[in-house]
Amino acid sequence: MGLTGRLLHPMVGQKRASWDKALDLVAKRFRDAVERHGPDSVAFYVSGQLLTEDYYVANKLMKGFIGSANIDTNSRLCMSSAVAGHNRAFGEDIVPASYDDLDEADLIVLVGSNTAWCHPIVYQRIQAARAERGTKLVVIDPRRTETCEGADLHLPLRPGTDVALFNGLLAWCDRAGVTDPGFLADHVSAPEGFWEHVRAAHDVWTTARTCDVAPALLQQFYELFAATPRAVTLFSQGINQSIRGTDQVNAIINVHLATGRIGRPGAAPFSITGQPNAMGGREVGGLASTLAAHMDFAPENVARVGRFWAAPTMATRPGLKAVDLFRAIGEGRIKALWIMATNPAVSLPDAGRVREALAACPFVVVSDVIVDTDSSAFAHVRLPAAAWGEKDGTVTNSDRTISRQRPFMALPGQARPDWWIVKEVARRMGWRNAFAYERPADIWREHARLTAYQNDGARLLDLRSHATIGNEAYDAMEPFRWGGTPFADGRFSTPDGRARLVPVSQIDVQRPLRDWALTLNTGRYRDQWHTMTRTGLSPRLARHREEPLVELHPQDAQALRIVDGDLARVATPQGDSLFRARISEGQRPGEIFTPIHWTDQQSSGGRTGLLPRSLVDPHSGQPGFKSTPARVERIATEWRGFLILRGHQPARIPCLWATRIAVPDGVLYEIAGNGDPARLEACLPRGDRVEAIDAARGTRRTAIITAGRLTGVLFVTRTGLLPSRDWLIGQLEAESVGASVLAARGPGSQPDKGPTVCVCFDVGLHQIMAAIRAQKLVDVPSIGQALGAGTNCGSCRPALASILAQIQEETLLAAE
Repeated sequence: MGLTGRLLHPMVGQKRASWDKALDLVAKRFRDAVERHGPDSVAFYVSGQLLTEDYYVANKLMKGFIGSANIDTNSRLCMSSAVAGHNRAFGEDIVPASYDDLDEADLIVLVGSNTAWCHPIVYQRIQAARAERGTKLVVIDPRRTETCEGADLHLPLRPGTDVALFNGLLAWCDRAGVTDPGFLADHVSAPEGFWEHVRAAHDVWTTARTCDVAPALLQQFYELFAATPRAVTLFSQGINQSIRGTDQVNAIINVHLATGRIGRPGAAPFSITGQPNAMGGREVGGLASTLAAHMDFAPENVARVGRFWAAPTMATRPGLKAVDLFRAIGEGRIKALWIMATNPAVSLPDAGRVREALAACPFVVVSDVIVDTDSSAFAHVRLPAAAWGEKDGTVTNSDRTISRQRPFMALPGQARPDWWIVKEVARRMGWRNAFAYERPADIWREHARLTAYQNDGARLLDLRSHATIGNEAYDAMEPFRWGGTPFADGRFSTPDGRARLVPVSQIDVQRPLRDWALTLNTGRYRDQWHTMTRTGLSPRLARHREEPLVELHPQDAQALRIVDGDLARVATPQGDSLFRARISEGQRPGEIFTPIHWTDQQSSGGRTGLLPRSLVDPHSGQPGFKSTPARVERIATEWRGFLILRGHQPARIPCLWATRIAVPDGVLYEIAGNGDPARLEACLPRGDRVEAIDAARGTRRTAIITAGRLTGVLFVTRTGLLPSRDWLIGQLEAESVGASVLAARGPGSQPDKGPTVCVCFDVGLHQIMAAIRAQKLVDVPSIGQALGAGTNCGSCRPALASILAQIQEETLLAAE
């Protein structure tokens, strides 16, 4: 929430500009492009971090007044397959569940979701249900993540075989007689041949072979699901981020429809989104494939929205989805692009091509909170937007609950809300009356009216009760969930009111290739957000995973002669990048994992976005981030070390590997390379120099002390060990420091606390293990009482349970 790195005033090129100058330029360049090349020559690329009011104004400007649907969102990358699946099955993008269902379920199935890390509050609610009601938990994920710790069952299926898994489950339910004939007859339509398709070749053994899981595990899951009517299936990126993501979504929905496990307490398919307002964007048409208020581009919907907006130039067909949009930019078809609150130069697949496209685009605008991002490097105009704590509007969460987001911090510098920036450009383009908004409440009321406009019950999204609320009522709005309990009456948003069973088939799964024998999976770490433009500035959040890792199974690591901590190059046909190797039993052999977060701003490597293919799901346009052919090779280095600087942060560290890690009062760089490390001395500040050199071990330790305070440290070794960084980092805040700094440990200093496990309270592995042994702690709550670990966000509780189990096992073995 601090101002480090904040964009605080408009910039044209590299120069500060007034708002009037910047806005006039944006309006002129977009207007000129439309006049010369047509409305499809311009585009917006927006974000699930916008508020609903921001989203609404941007969508209205592009689709109703510029006249193109070339507005897409980074939500395309995380949940558009769920949208497409909902529309195919229900006739509308409805999540037919609420978080209350987790409290009512007897079985919760997590599919493609590392919930403990990515949705920690949801995970704690699941754990509470397990403790209070005995709810069973099944985790379906190729990786054994911390979410799997303590689960009743983990199915480590082959990536991309979810359709086979759930088709097999549906066939099992059919044979076991647990489908719901009455519900199917009254409320669901199945195309001809649907059941014949399901019953053919979906026995347990065939499915187990396809999914590469033990038949006994598969049968255990099928029996548990069939015997448990109150079942909630939560799914996330592991399902959506696939070139067959929509089919995978529908395979899950088919099971719930066929068994009548929908519209009832504790029974539903539940898509959980990955961004704070991905759902709000879906409601107002933030996707290129939809209009506002859950309408598509059917002629009657285009006419309806056009009448409501009094739009002069309505878009009449879907626009370019994210991957196609940036391909069109690279081909020169898009002349002006406006990026809002996202970083596509990092997050899109085949990100090297994305950067080439941005570099070639004649006019790029970026609205953001940070001055320097990988995407803003290509901007002709940068506009300072409001950050999270400064925003005023509404958001919708995964279960359709709309909440007011109220600012608790003043707008810094010349930063402005995104809705204000967009409406000012719209007014300068000639549409003053249509964008005469003075406050977020004005936009909210218009959005609510549109959801009700000529809506005769065909769409569940209907906010008519909020269409006339006053400003004070808007400010005081309490959270509410629209749509009640969807489908409780058995009526769906299709023309005939019946849900649709959608036939889906498992496609052949990628087999190892000679030159690309491994399969790359990508995803999130526990304490970072997207491309780290803000979270990367936090010393506390940096402690859990300080560097970008490639996780490999020991079997693969041995074959590649890679040991834990080596540098490794991950390559795909699209590009390559360096990572630190982590050997993990949680990986399936033949598969590797890398995180999505690191960018050029934080590391010389770790650029996962370079690696995935730009292949997309044919229905949703969502890229397949989870299954890319890859290879890995060990990278030898002559030396390794670390650099700690107080305040001072050089633009570039001259070595092969450098990862920037925020620490209190400064920055830590983990470094490695070849050749003479003496060139790193240029990165140190000026001051009194203390140095120790051990030529035999190739070790060099240098400290810079200025006015008695530590301002820089460089430790490098060719063969020796490196000390813990913690004590040295602590000395950056000390008022004075002596020559003993080279020992990296002061007199009487505390033992090394070990790798951070609990970020909330800065508790390390060694502290936890020592407390368990000394205090004879027997469960996770007792660890919390002793150290505080796990008592806040809870995302470290699976790790605490694992540490506890390991020590208890060691104690038993010692006793034997």
